[in-house]
Amino acid sequence: MKQEIEIEFKNIVTKEEFDRLRSHFQLTEDQFISQENHYFDTPAFSLKDCGAALRIRSKKDKSVLTLKQPHQEGLLETHEALTNEQAKELRDGSAKIPSTIQQLITDLQVDSHALTYFGTLRTSRAEIPYKNGLLVLDHSFYLGAEDYELEYEVTDANEGAKYFEQLLTELDIKKKPTENKIRRFYKRKYTLMDGE
Repeated sequence: MKQEIEIEFKNIVTKEEFDRLRSHFQLTEDQFISQENHYFDTPAFSLKDCGAALRIRSKKDKSVLTLKQPHQEGLLETHEALTNEQAKELRDGSAKIPSTIQQLITDLQVDSHALTYFGTLRTSRAEIPYKNGLLVLDHSFYLGAEDYELEYEVTDANEGAKYFEQLLTELDIKKKPTENKIRRFYKRKYTLMDGE
């Protein structure tokens, strides 16, 4: 198990803004790596109601289970490495959540046995070191939708905010309120459920 505080800034961008970022940083197609986020919650969205999220991220031949919880400086992430077979068993409901993360979920007063697999968000991602942080360009596909996003992961929130604002201004990218991927995924899921 590993824990870390996540401090990041994010902005949804248009395809044209995304292409401008790619060109500015001279990113080629082979610099984009494919990854999948598999999301879990209870049918009543109990984790979401706590401001928490549970996902398995799979890329190449590795999978990691991550619980994200609110923290005063950002989000507290707890990670547990999984084999791809364990990840598949969790998705199909034939395996239990590892005990460390299961206990954290129980501490949130959520029944870990009620967790169910909600679906997958697939992302084509490029990462670039940028001014004491990591700049991330994501093109994501989920539940029949797609979007483009710029993220900036940092260890110093004040410095990160300054550099992120400067980059948006420099490239003439409009700042937009941006929810994280799981919230966008759930919003889409709600929309599809309402249409049923």
